[in-house]
Amino acid sequence: MARLFGTDGVRGVANTELTCAIAYRLGQAAATFLGSSIVVGRDTRKSGDMLQAAVVAGITSAGGDALLAGVIPTPGVALLVRELRAAGGIVISASHNPPEYNGIKFFDDQGFKLPDDVEDSIQAFVESGGLEANLAEGESMPVGDSVGAAVDVDEACEIYIQHAVDSVTSQGITFEGMHIALDTGHGASSLTSAEALRRLGAQVTVINDDFDGNDINVGCGSTNLGPLKQLMAECGADVGIAHDGDADRVMLMAKDGTDIDGDRVEAVMAVDMKMRGALPQDTVVSTVMTNLGFVRAMHANGIKVIQTKVGDRYVLEAMREGGYAIGGEQSGHMIMLDYNSTGDGLVTACQFLAAVKRSGKTVDEAIKVMERLPQTLVNVRVRDKHLLDDNEAIWASVREAEQAMGDAGRVLVRTSGTEPLVRVMVEAVDKKTAEEKAEAIASVVRAEIG
Repeated sequence: MARLFGTDGVRGVANTELTCAIAYRLGQAAATFLGSSIVVGRDTRKSGDMLQAAVVAGITSAGGDALLAGVIPTPGVALLVRELRAAGGIVISASHNPPEYNGIKFFDDQGFKLPDDVEDSIQAFVESGGLEANLAEGESMPVGDSVGAAVDVDEACEIYIQHAVDSVTSQGITFEGMHIALDTGHGASSLTSAEALRRLGAQVTVINDDFDGNDINVGCGSTNLGPLKQLMAECGADVGIAHDGDADRVMLMAKDGTDIDGDRVEAVMAVDMKMRGALPQDTVVSTVMTNLGFVRAMHANGIKVIQTKVGDRYVLEAMREGGYAIGGEQSGHMIMLDYNSTGDGLVTACQFLAAVKRSGKTVDEAIKVMERLPQTLVNVRVRDKHLLDDNEAIWASVREAEQAMGDAGRVLVRTSGTEPLVRVMVEAVDKKTAEEKAEAIASVVRAEIG
């Protein structure tokens, strides 16, 4: 049977692939495998109400209490789990995916994502029929005062906002005199990021901070920086910030319109941390998607780079195993274990800007710490992404590109962990070569399994 969990929880089109029945059993699993108090948060998708009702029904039917945080960024739930000393957390969100998708993510009692073996146990529990089907002989479902309750968490967003603010002011830094353009992507950060940045003294011009449940991530946010670029040109901001739907990632933009992806963000922060003696073992963690320019910049500054498979869960695993403080992905997922246990778009933006302020440079100057090599990424929608592994024609096209570029480039072809996509990435010394090689491989993918 296919694995229920992807790289970031259970995800699918709401009400067809991700149904209320699955959500109900996942809620039961949270109370059964994690414990009796589960923080529940969600993003702004229309299906969030429906799936939250099912998840809460599952938690309470298993005797657990659901602590309702409402619409809040994913990192806010991870924080609340610790602040409220809950047994775990659930976020109902499909992150950067389109509005018709939704997802269910789990956190343990420390705000960390669950290991594979626990997810496998939860999958077996769900597929076998949930709690009703897994009761031992002589056991019965909770009744009477054994049934759980749903409890609203007052000021849930306020707790998260203040945490982000404190992460900067504790360093003696404010954003006074800084003008920030912000695109919250009609997502959960619409309730948090602008307020936090204003409390830090910045002038904030924000767009897409309204939502109707059907507009999250649509033509905006961290996956489409066009609106942010236009806003910056219109308002003259010093820096731009864009979040995805649940704000566990962030993309930034320099005043001149240069995109600041996760590689550049991590490079600036890593060098700053090393200078302050705050970079354990002078080591950072990234993924195989990381631009070669990042690796070269880190080595030039005496910083070791550990690379993992794509997925913030793998970055986190390497960080925890090695005792490292910072790790991230080019896509804007950044984990800073000094501040949170998962990717945190708002805190990442705040710490990046704090590092820039400390350097005495402008944002445009600070990001020159690394030179980004041309990199092309082509996403190919396929009928079955699992067909990639054994398709010789596709891998022959990859070998052909690698041989043609030699040491002057690299190729990475992989499947998406959350969508029916094959991602083709080519890095080369010039943009034209990267584009040509990526499209050549992508055309074979389309012909073979598209």
